[in-house]
Amino acid sequence: QVQLVESGGGLVQAGGSLRLSCAASGRTSSTYAMGWFRQAPGKERKFVATISWSDESTYYADSLKGRFTISRDNAKNTVYLQMNSLKPEDTAIYYCAVTYGSLLSPRVEYWGQGTQVTVSS
Repeated sequence: QVQLVESGGGLVQAGGSLRLSCAASGRTSSTYAMGWFRQAPGKERKFVATISWSDESTYYADSLKGRFTISRDNAKNTVYLQMNSLKPEDTAIYYCAVTYGSLLSPRVEYWGQGTQVTVSS
């Protein structure tokens, strides 16, 4: 089992930035890909970004390229999501995940509990 704990969410004004963190514990290994997903109120959960373990290749939802950046620190078992130029439509619960399979269309092995991000206009 792997436990994932997200932090860094909160309320921010449009145009602002937030940095989410996700710390992994338990049966951890740095040899897995990790990703971020988000779920807006009344909508299905959607892919945001993934990062590989081996070469730290990154993949993003097309609509988020240029504003969001995923990174990881394997020594700390932590993955980050830097979010810039935030918009009200970015408001959602953001979930961290251990993923497998395609990095462009990943499957999830473990989910975090989520962290709320609210962007005010």
